[in-house]
Amino acid sequence: MVTQAKASHIGSALSITDIMAVLYGKTLRVSPAAPRHPERDRFILSKGHACVAVYAALAETGFIDRTLLDSYGTDGSMLMAHISHKVPGAEFSTGALGHGLPFGTGKALAAKRRGETWRTVVLTSDGEWGEGSNWEAALFAAHHHLDNLLCIIDYNKLQSLRSVDETLRLEPLHSKFEAFGWAVREVDGHDHDALAQALENMPWEAGKPMMLIAHTTKGKGVSFMENQVEWHYRNPTPELLEVALAEIEAAAKEEQGNA
Repeated sequence: MVTQAKASHIGSALSITDIMAVLYGKTLRVSPAAPRHPERDRFILSKGHACVAVYAALAETGFIDRTLLDSYGTDGSMLMAHISHKVPGAEFSTGALGHGLPFGTGKALAAKRRGETWRTVVLTSDGEWGEGSNWEAALFAAHHHLDNLLCIIDYNKLQSLRSVDETLRLEPLHSKFEAFGWAVREVDGHDHDALAQALENMPWEAGKPMMLIAHTTKGKGVSFMENQVEWHYRNPTPELLEVALAEIEAAAKEEQGNA
């Protein structure tokens, strides 16, 4: 999709593909047969520029037709380069960073006040935690005891131009969220079993919103992209695409063999 559209953000998308697989394969209570069912869980991709990972998950689970993926980033397509609520299964148009969690806390509060049982799950980037709107939302969620709210941080530790530490240091992240009144867990964001286990039995603590710090690798699965900040914006050429797909296919076959 990214190569064909001459688009960007493939590194950001690859860091969350395993999280998407677990969310849509096991955790989220959603159905492609009823994408707007009132009791569905609400998933919000705050880092909207990584939308190709969500589009792929929606195609794999039947929310959209796989052929629609070929239209990504083209004029008139609903599959925009930042995620849009026009896509079946997408709840909110994002990409202006720092707005996904504030919106999600509102959704969670509405569910609480109405006595409804659906959960709100928000996936943020690490870089957008340099924005005050997220910290205000974190305070708000704890103040209102929103234990129906889960936030996942894609902690790949790289931003658009340099590392998170160089831009605005976040550590100690775990203890900060605990101090804000959240239930906090950390996990390898590429380990499906560990992710699934971490996301079980929600809420983790009565009356506390949940924060999952997922340690990930930007560009995961492609050797020349991993931990390289340039792949926030760089577009893979058709030649590099062939190399990347070959590496991913080889890794998948090896994993299947080990299983």
